[in-house]
Amino acid sequence: MDQKKSNSDVVYVDLSGKKFQLDSKPKLKWACRRGMLELDVLLEPFVDEAYDALSNERKAAFQRLLTCEDPDLFAWFMGHKECEDPELADMVATILNRVRVS
Repeated sequence: MDQKKSNSDVVYVDLSGKKFQLDSKPKLKWACRRGMLELDVLLEPFVDEAYDALSNERKAAFQRLLTCEDPDLFAWFMGHKECEDPELADMVATILNRVRVS
């Protein structure tokens, strides 16, 4: 998956090469469906229960997070590796903290 920015909008490119903006809940939920169940159970509930309360900047960070590769996401969420992008690392921490509190 790849990410491109245009007018501060994130364009999601799926594995088939289809491009679309993550500009609606159904598209976000679709982008949360990953190849790993461990990621699905973190990302999909976050969209359902917490995404709407985020600021526009944090929503953009979450959308950027969805453009990352599954192995990277898995490593960040499982604590095997630290994300070098501070904005994405903060979003990973936000999602993990939400799960720990629930």
